[in-house]
Amino acid sequence: MIRLVIVDDHPVVRDGLRGMFSGDDDFEVVGEAADGAEAVTLVEALRPDVVLMDLRMPRVDGVGAITLLRAKRNPARILVLTTFDTESDVLPAVKAGATGYLLKDTPRDELFRAVRSAARGEAVLSPSVATTLLGQVRSPAADPLSTRELEVLGLVARGSTNREAAAKLFISEATVKTHLLHVYTKLGVKDRAAAVAVAFERGLF
Repeated sequence: MIRLVIVDDHPVVRDGLRGMFSGDDDFEVVGEAADGAEAVTLVEALRPDVVLMDLRMPRVDGVGAITLLRAKRNPARILVLTTFDTESDVLPAVKAGATGYLLKDTPRDELFRAVRSAARGEAVLSPSVATTLLGQVRSPAADPLSTRELEVLGLVARGSTNREAAAKLFISEATVKTHLLHVYTKLGVKDRAAAVAVAFERGLF
């Protein structure tokens, strides 16, 4: 029997997953958590075989929880189950140590197979996630950020607003926004926070 912990900040999702797995004798849901901080405490205490981990949650997100559990050398296999499959979501989770990455529209039978595979230590990826990772492998060196783009992103990382960054660099606020749009495109992200996170992961600072 595979012992599971379900981590998701939406009670209706946890209820649905618990009901789904409770109906199969191969699985036992031993605990539930509503955020990453609670998940780390629960997984350390219960030592499940597999953790179904959402990504975007309050307090500590999924990537943060995975990172903490791996730092503690917790043996649980972590299977991300989320609605997001962008590069800025997938790469941090995989790098943090997720065993697999599935989307919440995964059919029931496929989800069950994925959990069994994860319990054996096998990597499991949704097709769109696999495509994202292959794209990163095939073209890891996208257009590099220019010196000015790095300067702008560096100020953003230190908490500067667009107006503050413009003042410090003696350029217009519109120019700062243009530089940030170029940064988003080059890093494959959609917002400031994701751009900063990816830049740190790629060692751009």
